[in-house]
Amino acid sequence: MSESQKDIWLERAKKIVPKLRNDMHKGQAGRIGIIGGSSEYTGAPYYAGIAALKVGCDLVHIFCHSSAAVPIKCYSPELIVHPLLDAENALDLIEPWLSRLHVLVIGSGLGRDRQMLHIVSELIMCCKKSQKPLVIDADGLFLISQNPSLLNDYKNVILTPNAMELFRIIGDTNDKLVALSEKVGKNIIVLEKAMNDRIYDTETMTKVECPQGGTNRRCGGQGDLLAGAVATFYHWALNLNSKDNSGQSIHDFNPAIAACYAATYLIKYCNKLAYEKHGRSMTAVDMIDTIHSGFNEYFEHEKF
Repeated sequence: MSESQKDIWLERAKKIVPKLRNDMHKGQAGRIGIIGGSSEYTGAPYYAGIAALKVGCDLVHIFCHSSAAVPIKCYSPELIVHPLLDAENALDLIEPWLSRLHVLVIGSGLGRDRQMLHIVSELIMCCKKSQKPLVIDADGLFLISQNPSLLNDYKNVILTPNAMELFRIIGDTNDKLVALSEKVGKNIIVLEKAMNDRIYDTETMTKVECPQGGTNRRCGGQGDLLAGAVATFYHWALNLNSKDNSGQSIHDFNPAIAACYAATYLIKYCNKLAYEKHGRSMTAVDMIDTIHSGFNEYFEHEKF
């Protein structure tokens, strides 16, 4: 990516961040839902949720397996935890919450239990009716690789695969854009995680190369932090007025791409900041502590 392209997308990413105003109400900056958390994986939904909050959303609701609820509650009092995914009538219990949430992150710590995946499949179909914005990560991507038709005619979806997760969806191919458009449809944004991330737009058949960043320390949980950050930025991007303060239309760029670019730029920078302090012993917890500094460096408005 040239420096000019980098500057253009970074400026677009900055544009989606709302200014803090004294007339804002709780929830306006974002109510994010996390669908995930199992007996084996309780850290992932915490990382996704706390990243969404640290970036700047107001509320996070986590819908998890009942065995994961107490550990997640103990990690942070900021997270609202609903132990409903393994309930007999899980969909009926979760569905009333959907209208209150701006963006859902699906897959963080979900696991691959058949019943859990079945419930999440039904939940995606339910969300499709209202075109609820989704960020699908981790085992949510495994579900999509098994049943890509879930995304047929679904807009407002961002996939965040790493190399192996992307391979499961499209196989071994040199033309990832074409393969993605054939497998998941032509309305999906895909953020491929790598040393320098790539964003694929299957509608316009274009690719955005993100700048390199971060370090060679690939701690577990970093992808979950990214998914949570994407969700908050995505709500902000979708919530923009039709024109900015200069009168320029915000539809000059895709809000999902701007959200992905902002999130990957921030999280890679947080990786760098945490590594500078902790080196090889750095973990995702250390990265959480750098989100404020990283956000202030690149995204915060000079005046509140």
